[in-house]
Amino acid sequence: MPARVKETPAPPRPPAVSREVLRPALEFCLDVHAHPELSGAELRTADRFAARLEASGCTVTRGVGGGHGVVGVLRNGEGPTVMIRAELDALPVTERTGLAYASTVPGVMHACGHDLHLAAAGGAVAELARTRSAWRGTVLVVGQPAEETLCGARAMLADGLYERFGTPDAVLAQHTSPAPAGTLAHAADFRTPLLAASTALDVTLYGRGGHAGTPHLTVDPVLAAAATVMRLQSVVSRETSPAEHAVLTVGSIHAGERGNVIPDTAELSLCIRALSDPVVDRMAAAAERVVRAESAASGCVREPDLTVTSRSPALLPDPAATAAVRGAHEALFGPDRVTDCGPLTATEDFAWFGGQGVATVYWMLGVTGVGPWRAARAGGPPVPANHAPEFAPDLRTALPTGITAMASAARRILDGEGNGR
Repeated sequence: MPARVKETPAPPRPPAVSREVLRPALEFCLDVHAHPELSGAELRTADRFAARLEASGCTVTRGVGGGHGVVGVLRNGEGPTVMIRAELDALPVTERTGLAYASTVPGVMHACGHDLHLAAAGGAVAELARTRSAWRGTVLVVGQPAEETLCGARAMLADGLYERFGTPDAVLAQHTSPAPAGTLAHAADFRTPLLAASTALDVTLYGRGGHAGTPHLTVDPVLAAAATVMRLQSVVSRETSPAEHAVLTVGSIHAGERGNVIPDTAELSLCIRALSDPVVDRMAAAAERVVRAESAASGCVREPDLTVTSRSPALLPDPAATAAVRGAHEALFGPDRVTDCGPLTATEDFAWFGGQGVATVYWMLGVTGVGPWRAARAGGPPVPANHAPEFAPDLRTALPTGITAMASAARRILDGEGNGR
């Protein structure tokens, strides 16, 4: 008789999210996606999120951090404290998804999944409130403003987040990624950061404006800016080791209003990312040197202005807490749906919440539906990634996965496993 082939058992499916939890979470997600707000202007989003937390029995405080920060507290006896964090802000991107619930705000879009993060966090809290008999402790829920500008986390901490609401044992966050919906990915190597450190700079170059027909009577800041953009690429290509994960991007350039007028100034916005703070510092110093040198080479009428607009450290998730949460995820979803994630040059201000006994756990949440994923694998259009105008998470799969992933992670920390204190 031929040998029998042992069948590989199908990975266990996560428990279904109850209708009383999933439906409000989905309605919230669709509403927030249709009404996005930029960093620092998240008033409506904050109010909606606060209302969701209040509906789950949280004591809610608004305006934490001097802006629109929201903190909900759900107490359930003595035990550990876990913090769930999600972001309120959207991006200055014009949506091209064609979704029925697409953005109604011109030029603004939830192109990074923050609407899904909020909906999953609110759903997880609703699930924890519904199953109080299964855990003990305190759940903090933070709706953080201004993540995209990398200043919201520090503002909330400076406003006494931990002093006012309690220092958590662990802080949890998840982030959408263009991986298949229904999958999760955790840090693969705790010797290397999961997310990069970064800094962002605004630059103004000062020329002397005039008529486009008499350029010899001007100092053209547009030409200086163009030369600066090109030269800045050498900071990575010729001044940074190929072994480093490093990126320098000029994401914005603006000068003048009409083609027949040479303007007085040109403005650049750039960001620098690397997996360590020393490399970011070295690249920032090199970038400043290039800007000043190109300004001088172009004969600009005064020194350029350089302003650091944000800074965030690299994110190195806590090994013990991550192992505990990953174990919970693998038990629910099966090891085939929980994968490794290498270092990414994406950046976050989430890392500021960790340290001094507070463990951080951060994982990626796949959001790409089966159809787009298979089409891309077959040579079709690539899957739209975060920040793209076509970014459209498959909510049918990604939202219940995100709710279950966050609720199970919080319960694992509340069980006393892997916390940082």
